[in-house]
Parts: sequence; structure tokens; C-alpha cells
Amino acid sequence: MKIRLLQELLAEGDTVRTVVKFLSHELSKEREEAVSLLYELSKSETLCEKIGSINGSILILVGMTSSNSEDLSTVEKADKTLENLEKYENNVRQMAENGRLQPLLTHLLEGPPETKLSMAGILGELVLDNDVKVFVARTVGSSLISIMKSGNMQSREAALKALNQISSCEPSAKVLLEAGILSPLVNDLFAVGPHLLPTRLKEVSATILASVVNSGEDFDSIPLGPDHQTLVSEDIIHKLLHLISNTGPAIECKLLQVLVGLASSPTTVLSLVAAIKSSGATISLVQFIEAPQKDLRLASIKLLQNLSPHMGQELADALRGSVGQLSSLVKVISENIGITEEQAAAVGLLADLPERDLGLTRQLLDEGAFLMAISKVIAIRQGEIRGTRFVTPFLEGLMKIVARITYVLADEPDAVALCRDQNLTALFIELLQTNGLDNVQMVSATALENLSLESKSLTKLPEVPEPAFCASFFSCFSKPPIVTGLCRIHRGKCSLKETFCLYEGQAVLKLVALLDHTNVNVVEASLAALCTLIDDGVDIEQGVLVLCDAEGVKPIIGVLLEKRTENLRRRAVWAVERLLRTDDIAYEVSGDQNVSTALVDAFQHGDYRTRQIAERALKHVDKIPNFSGIFPNM
Repeated sequence: MKIRLLQELLAEGDTVRTVVKFLSHELSKEREEAVSLLYELSKSETLCEKIGSINGSILILVGMTSSNSEDLSTVEKADKTLENLEKYENNVRQMAENGRLQPLLTHLLEGPPETKLSMAGILGELVLDNDVKVFVARTVGSSLISIMKSGNMQSREAALKALNQISSCEPSAKVLLEAGILSPLVNDLFAVGPHLLPTRLKEVSATILASVVNSGEDFDSIPLGPDHQTLVSEDIIHKLLHLISNTGPAIECKLLQVLVGLASSPTTVLSLVAAIKSSGATISLVQFIEAPQKDLRLASIKLLQNLSPHMGQELADALRGSVGQLSSLVKVISENIGITEEQAAAVGLLADLPERDLGLTRQLLDEGAFLMAISKVIAIRQGEIRGTRFVTPFLEGLMKIVARITYVLADEPDAVALCRDQNLTALFIELLQTNGLDNVQMVSATALENLSLESKSLTKLPEVPEPAFCASFFSCFSKPPIVTGLCRIHRGKCSLKETFCLYEGQAVLKLVALLDHTNVNVVEASLAALCTLIDDGVDIEQGVLVLCDAEGVKPIIGVLLEKRTENLRRRAVWAVERLLRTDDIAYEVSGDQNVSTALVDAFQHGDYRTRQIAERALKHVDKIPNFSGIFPNM
């Protein structure tokens, strides 16, 4: 009776507050005595509430339990005091907010329904570190999923908000997937009738689904319900697409993020593409590019970027036939706000569309997309646009956009004019030396191949003057006119800017230097560009001499010997056969058994065309007899 009376007296006034103040006293003796007294006081339920209501009391006690500077007795007393304070929910909330989560989790697992509801509500409001989210998901994830599936609407709301809080990092999302969150989430989104969730909760469900889908799991093997469906089953994707077209921007954004996650995985993207095609939803998805909400627009562009390698022509058709989506993409890219994720995604989308789609290129010309992309590339090269984490994909995408102009030179005079006005050949030659950016080097070499192929038709052949009157009758007394300044390869007036001539542009040395690149795609693109110098329609003998001057013969033969890919071998065999038409090279190579072996291997195992070319190459080095002189009629 006396103890209870004493506790009641202590509950009045500032006595407890004074004790709490001594918890942070500089002298350890005073701190120890204060925590001992507080522990005794916390045995009273009345005082538990009083102690918790004093500002900073629980924060100090939690700090003491994890302190390395306190003696063991003080730490134990602080811990026991907190255990006594757990009787009141508000104290549990404060503990959770200050990093002591176990009391909340215990109440959530073991408490009565109303306590579970309260604890789930608190959990949904906490800001947690990622490692804590994983711990919480492992501890109470299954319990929250059960509440989400079977509780009343108030309980379901609290559980959903708590699950939303802990699902927002990849490891914890995977834990929740293992606990079975996927099916009830999808059911909540598609539910109708009495189980229909209000819109605000559907948004939460969509947010959680986006988090778990972007965790990188294999969603074509996780079953949904008894019908052996998965998240990428055609019917499920059709329902998601229907929801996307018939809900508000917030839910649309989250569901598009779900599709972004599915489109990011090689195991699910093809199923997603098939379902989008069968639903006829391509045009609807493209229309989100013009959404005024930035998050919605970003999700849409990221989705289309992930889809473009697999359905590029369908997207090109939709963009080409649209009113403003293509303009919106160009506008996003052209914004001078550094380099954002949205800009990088927009560039990536345009970069992966079919290069030879003349209509799309024509529309991009009209939109000024090429001039804008060129100016961005130059700005990045000159340091005017500072590097961010998106600068590399942004530059690579810009280069692919610029390079697509080189695919339509034969059909689009405006494309030729743009390449001349902007001196694009010089830009691509410069970008061959962007070490560490393999895709930029590869795209630049491919663009140079396209430009060089067009040199044959752009070169101005010299006009030979008519012979004098006497010379026409006495040709033996006339001398052929001498025309100077002609291109060795194209036999006419060439220049880097006007005819895109690689020889005039001094690009040969830089292309040869890339033949020993570790990236096989860079090697193939560089070799393809060099092959234009010994192609039909040019002076092949002079082209070979140009390669000799650039010390390119051995590297080209080296590509043949490495046999890295079938495409590379096919192109290398073609190039080596052209080189071997020069007697000096053929004589030197004839003694190299490795070259002969590589050509024999191509002759025996290549496709029909490669075998023919390899046979001719072997004849040049006398490894196969040439019967053309014996059987001239053949």
C-alpha cells in the first residue's frame, strides 16, 4: 500500500521528469542510479505511461541499451525498463521510431486483432533502412499477407500500407515473394464486387506489385492461383493492360512500372511482347508519351525502350503514324536540364527503332531531331554537358540516332545534305577514338561504312576534254590529258565533307587500330568500314595499297586467324581474298601455314558464299589448282 502511494506521489509533478534528466548526466554514477530508479518506477503501469510521455525518455533508454560506454548493469536496467514500458502502444511506437522494432513486431505477431491492426498501422508509417526492411519482411511478412487476404477493409488497408513500406527494396521484396504475396496482390487489383478495393488501396497494391516485379525474380515460373497461370500469362497481361487504360494516372504509372520490370527480364519480355501484340495495345501505350504527369511519362518511355529491341517496327509504325508522340520524344531529349533518366530512356527508345525505316527518318528530319542530337553529342564531347550516371547510355543512344541518317543516303537527298553541312564523317572519325565506349566506336565505324559506300556515287569523275581536230584524225600524235588531284580509290574528285571519302579523311589508320579491339562487334564494324575501300566499284588495287600503307594487311589477316564469330570470319575471308589478288601479298602469305589452314577451314565449313570466296583465296596462294587456263570454255 505504501509503495503504491509512493508511486502515485511520484506520478504527480516533475519528479519523473527529473529522474529522466539524470539519464543523460555526465557522471556514470548518477546515470546508473537514475536508470535503477526508473526501472523500479516502470513496474507501475501508471508510471509507464508517464515515463513514455516525457520527451526523449525512450530515445535515451534505447541509446543506453546499445551503448558500448555503459557498464553491463546499466544496460540491463535500461533494457528491462523498456520491456516494462512496452505495455503501452504509444511507447511501442516511440521505440520503433527510435530503432527498437522487436516490441512492435512481437505485438503484431501475438497481439489480439485490434493490437495487430494498430501495430500494422504504425509499421506503415515508419521510415526504415533497407536492411531493417529485410528483417521485418522475414519476421512479420507472412502475418501481414494473411491480414491483407482475410481481414476487414480497415485491417487490409493497414497491412497493405505496411507491406508497401517494407517491399521497397529488392531483398525484402524477394522475401515477400517467397511468403506468397504475388497472388493476393494480383487478386486485389482485378477484384470486383464486394471484394473490390477502393482506388486509394488499389494504388498501394499496384505500388507493391511494381516493387516485387522489379526485384528481378523469374516471374514466368511463379504460379498465380490454381490455373497454372503466371504474371506473364496472356490473360493476366491483357487484364493489366485493360486496367492501365481505365484507371487514374497514379495507378497507371505503377502498373506501367510493373510492365517495365517484366520487360527488363529476358525470361519474361518475349511473353510480354506477345501479349501486347495480341491485345493490340501498342498505340495505347505509345500515347502515354504525351502524359502531362512526369512519372507516368517516364514509366511509359522506359517500357517502350525495353520493348523496342523486340517490337521495333510496331513502335516505329505507331510513332510514325501518330500526331504528337514523336515530337514529344524529341522535346524530352532536347531539354537543357543536364541528363535525366527520362532523357536517357527517350534516346534509348529512338536508338533501337529500325534504322532503315525511311518514313521514320524522314519524320525525324522534319522534327529537327538529327541536328538536335548532333549538338548534344558535340556538347558532351566538349564538356558542356557534365557527366551523370546516365551520360554513357545517353551518348550511345544519341550516336545511334545520328547514325541512322547514314542508312538512307541513297534514297534521301536531304540526308546527304545534312551529312555534308554537319561534316558528319569527321565527327564519326573523331568518335572512333572514344576509348571505353565500345558502342560509340561500333556505331561510328558502321556509320563510316554507310558513308563510304555512298562515296562511289558522290565522287565527281573528271571531265576529259574533247580531242583537238587534228588529234581526232592523227591519234598517234596526241597525248591523253593528265588530270591531277584525283582520289586513288574512287578515281574522281573526293573530299571528306562532300563525298565522305575515308581515304581523304585519314580514317584508315584509326579503323585499322580497332581491329585488335577486345569487343568483337567493334572489330566487325571497323573491318566492314575498311572493306568499302576494296569493294566492287572502286579501284581495288589502289584500295589494297592504301591498306598496306596503313599497315592494315596483317591485322585483317589476324582477324581471319582468330575465328571469333562466324560473321567475322565470313567478312575476314572476303577481305583476305581481295588482298590476295595483289601478287606481292599473295606471295608473302603463301608461306604462312596458319592462313592456309584458316582458309581451308572456311572452305570446308563456311556457308556457300564463304566457301566460294575461300576457294578463290586458296587459288591465289596456289593451295588449289586454277583450271581456268586448261578449260577456258568452263
